[in-house]
Amino acid sequence: MKFSHLTDTIILFSDEFDNFQTKLIRVGHNLHLKLGVQVLGCRSFQMQGVFGTSVITAATAQNTLGVFDIHPIPLKTIQAQLEAVKNDFQIASAKIGMLGTADIIECVADFLSHRPFGTLVVDPVMIAKGGAPLLQQQAVSALIKYLLPLADVITPNIPEAEALTGIQISDTASIQQAALDLQKQGAKNVIIKGGHSLNSQSQQCQDWILLQNGEHLVLESPRFDTPHTHGTGCTFSACLTAELAKGAPLKSAVKIAKDFITAAISHPLNIAHGHGPTNHWAYSRL
Repeated sequence: MKFSHLTDTIILFSDEFDNFQTKLIRVGHNLHLKLGVQVLGCRSFQMQGVFGTSVITAATAQNTLGVFDIHPIPLKTIQAQLEAVKNDFQIASAKIGMLGTADIIECVADFLSHRPFGTLVVDPVMIAKGGAPLLQQQAVSALIKYLLPLADVITPNIPEAEALTGIQISDTASIQQAALDLQKQGAKNVIIKGGHSLNSQSQQCQDWILLQNGEHLVLESPRFDTPHTHGTGCTFSACLTAELAKGAPLKSAVKIAKDFITAAISHPLNIAHGHGPTNHWAYSRL
């Protein structure tokens, strides 16, 4: 086993992967804090015992205070990364995060429609924690048209669910309608995360789940008064994808991911000057 340093990414090489499930993550890469693919996703995978590979679709310059620049990766480079991963690994599940542009969405969706990567989790990243848009407006329709029909699970927060459905979410009825609309657009299972609820002063945080068979679930956890919530959506969806890669049923995987992110939020690292990152090893220490 050895480490190789390539630019700012640490890659682990080992032949001893026989007992690991492999999963793929595609998110926007953060050049400053690396709060995207190289840390939040792959660290979550490691903590849950799966080996993660990655395809970088965008580079951003950001920190906990904001997003300062976004650079989409050329389509031919994204295609080459997808081919490289597919030709070498048996992927059990995949997570899609920030894709950025309509062209990138179409590129990734076209590849997956012909060469799928197992169970697909779509985390429709559109807005950074500080409020900066991460998905171009014209790309929203491409995401709905090309990507949602491929999604086994979609994990929007409330603002993202509103953007994808056009429904203003203000109560349980509107949340249920938004979930139904997302299913009609093609997503098999829907998880709407409630951290951005209008009732954000409540002591409980609720996530709403609509399963493919029509079953509704609501998961609750205590709401914590902390600014350190940078990357919560990525962490949740990465943990969910890791559990699905290991063969966990969706309901069990969602509950584990909920417990994982609750622990990560409730045991903050208390670093940086803005919306600081969550604590990925908190769950393992409970």
